[in-house]
Amino acid sequence: MASQVQHGGAWLPVPVVVVVQVAFAAMNVLTKQVLDAGMNRFVFITYRQLVATISIGPIAYFAERHKRPKLTGSIFLLLFLSALLGLTLTQYFFFFGLQHTTATFSCAFVNMIPVSTFIIALPFGMETVNIKKMAGVFKVVGTVVCVGGAMLLTLYKGKALTHPTANLVQQASKSLVELQKGWLLGSLSLLGGSFAWSSWFIVQAKIAKSYPALYSNNAIVSLLSCIQCASFTLLFHRDPSLWALRGRLQLITILYTGAVCSGLAYIMMAWCVEKRGPLFTAAFSPLIQVVVAIIEVLFLHEQLHLGSVIGSVVVVIGLYLLLCGKSKDNECRTAKQRQAINENPAAEMV
Repeated sequence: MASQVQHGGAWLPVPVVVVVQVAFAAMNVLTKQVLDAGMNRFVFITYRQLVATISIGPIAYFAERHKRPKLTGSIFLLLFLSALLGLTLTQYFFFFGLQHTTATFSCAFVNMIPVSTFIIALPFGMETVNIKKMAGVFKVVGTVVCVGGAMLLTLYKGKALTHPTANLVQQASKSLVELQKGWLLGSLSLLGGSFAWSSWFIVQAKIAKSYPALYSNNAIVSLLSCIQCASFTLLFHRDPSLWALRGRLQLITILYTGAVCSGLAYIMMAWCVEKRGPLFTAAFSPLIQVVVAIIEVLFLHEQLHLGSVIGSVVVVIGLYLLLCGKSKDNECRTAKQRQAINENPAAEMV
């Protein structure tokens, strides 16, 4: 048993989480391509969540059929809110920002998720800060640094470091003011997506206590998001031709993002969190941006701007400072628990 933990629990999560991050990086690049080709954002999310539901549904049914809690009205409302915040709005905001910026730039805002979650969790008492301790100092400094990086990303684009003539056609068809406005709107949308996703973590924490069925939770939320996005599409866009898939790339992207990223990768990520904890998986999130940048610059000839590089570095520094503070908090909590057990051995038996 100890050997299993040592070999499976210690090193195996590392390649698994790397594979997941690379899969998510490919998802961002593919999604950018199909959205730029004109696919409607709500239609894309609808199809993606439909594929995710079909992929996860059977797993949820067989894996949790004997331990699935009863689905009450209050739990259903929480699941509906979870779908709205974590899938529908988060994806729509991110995809809007993705269309108006670049995949590399968009990934920088994904690195902000732990920080924005920390900010939102404070008023709910789910996070604490004690500036008299190093853990609290790291949390505060990390948050301030990350917010500063986000402001830098939003307000400063800077000169193109790669392929400076790549977007001459786009610049010729649009004025400089239009391009800058699109970049700013895209940045604000990505920021909104970050906070929508962070709000989802707060809702998900409540769901985990009242409906502790990981796969069923994901399958139901995916189905609800599919219905939500389909409803929004029918409400705002009455053109039936929007639902038609054009080309092999759209079909491949929908199947890949739905089955692999929302299905298989989600399960793999949950396994990594179970083995090594949420801080371990969060520490690998900047890898997505690195992989996306390599693909975009080398193969898609996208521009990489100075503001994106500087802002991304600042955000990552803030992220790791916050994670360091949370790690110290966990160490302190574990030490107190051990001390309590040592002082009262009977508590361990209970």
